[in-house]
Amino acid sequence: MNEEFELLIKKSREISWKNFGKNISFYHPGMFWYNGSWGKYPAISITGNDCSLLCDHCKAKILEPMISASDSQDLYKKCVELEKKGAKGILISGGSAQDGSLPWNDFIAGIHAVKEKTNLFISIHCGILDYKTAEKLKKAGVDQALIDVIGDDETLRDVYHCDFGVDKIKQTLEILNKTNISLIPHIVIGLNYGEIKGEYKAIDVISKYNPEVVTFVSLMPLKGTPMEKISPVSPKKIARIMADARIKMPNIFMSLGCARDRTNPNLDLLAVELGVNRIALPSDEAIEKAKEYGLNINWQKTCCSLPIEKK
Repeated sequence: MNEEFELLIKKSREISWKNFGKNISFYHPGMFWYNGSWGKYPAISITGNDCSLLCDHCKAKILEPMISASDSQDLYKKCVELEKKGAKGILISGGSAQDGSLPWNDFIAGIHAVKEKTNLFISIHCGILDYKTAEKLKKAGVDQALIDVIGDDETLRDVYHCDFGVDKIKQTLEILNKTNISLIPHIVIGLNYGEIKGEYKAIDVISKYNPEVVTFVSLMPLKGTPMEKISPVSPKKIARIMADARIKMPNIFMSLGCARDRTNPNLDLLAVELGVNRIALPSDEAIEKAKEYGLNINWQKTCCSLPIEKK
């Protein structure tokens, strides 16, 4: 590491430890087999494997391992079964329509029933929302909304195949704030075919709102997509972006999410170095580095967006 980079990482770490203490939480989300077990926070798709956008980085591949729910009754039934099997909560996701939205109105009753009759925490990958739909989701009991924040109109057009720009995402962020749904923005690093384009602008966008946690993920070259042969973004480039976010948002929890190239432990090591608060599916090297720093380590079998459980 060169001197300028080392100073950036050190500054980020010092801010984090000052504001949050020498603590780190390691998370084990529900869709992953890790250290001999599954997590306790499964993902459900309300569109099955269908997605109208078919973004170049995904082509609906990430929907395939999710549990499918066909309607409100099916969603409720499956959530009850999942809780009986030990689930602590669920992530509800799905493919997007051409306008970036998901069919939430068809599942409001199911979400409401789940919150009334189970103890499950509910996260949603919300997509683009209008105010009325957001209000219904809040009243139904949604606990938090995850949303990808893209900082570049060209990336939205070329990768997401959207006919709208960043302003539409900003509108959704404003709506989530107005309806008091806990906001968990995700920044996908390297989304534009492995190039850094709009990520720093995405940080500036997010910093104007009041997120509970900012989650950083990175391009995973998935087989069967136009990006399957793209090289993952280097750990140093990702670390620079995360450190920039820490400096601009010193009091916001920051997480390294599960959607990343997990074959390279250097990213996890740098995340610990720069003082990230949470890491999903940490490498052995990251765990050892946290111990070397004398960090207080918490483990949790949920998505990294969830509040830390009280022991």
